[in-house]
Amino acid sequence: MVESTPMNSDVQILTLTQWLSPAFPVGAFAYSHGLAGAVERGWVIDGSGLEAWLEDILLFGSGRADSLLLAAAFNAGTRQCLSEVDRTARAFAASAERRLEADAQGRAFGKAVVAWGVAAEGLSYPVALGAAAAQRDLPLALTQKLYLHAFLSNLVAAGQRLLSVGQREGQVILRRLTLRCPEVADRTREGDLCELTSTAFMTDIASMRHETQNSRIFRT
Repeated sequence: MVESTPMNSDVQILTLTQWLSPAFPVGAFAYSHGLAGAVERGWVIDGSGLEAWLEDILLFGSGRADSLLLAAAFNAGTRQCLSEVDRTARAFAASAERRLEADAQGRAFGKAVVAWGVAAEGLSYPVALGAAAAQRDLPLALTQKLYLHAFLSNLVAAGQRLLSVGQREGQVILRRLTLRCPEVADRTREGDLCELTSTAFMTDIASMRHETQNSRIFRT
């Protein structure tokens, strides 16, 4: 007998789509996640470089780490466990700007989702999203995939503002990166924080360098 795969309801899908939309008031457009620092120093100069940079973030850096933290928050069960996940997330931030990015977006997200009867204030962004999804009985797998897609979409948009990357090329880059999101979500589904690692060192250094950059159009 073949078991059927549970279908996500329309309301679940639309709720996550709204939460992770560019229109949702978390201010994601203001952050480049260190990409501005990489462009300033010539580490990323074109569309192919942008795609490679973002792929490293997704597979080996904060994309994978955020997906893991989101799952850990979703599975936390108690407020004490959730607080421990959040402390780990903050300690794992590789720079002051990374911590600012996660904290400011998490604070804004927590305030906005009060309208859904969700208590997720005072948490860093991926932790707040995981906690909110658990409280609204939203599917973890879908939450992770859509979070990663939104994360990449924002950074592709940042790349288009920083580089000679047009709308069409940007969408091609995003499509290819989107195909990698399910595997990252699958590998981090258990939320085991013993597996919390990052080897995307250049992205961390770019974030640190951006802190003292003279010309800045992004907060990070």
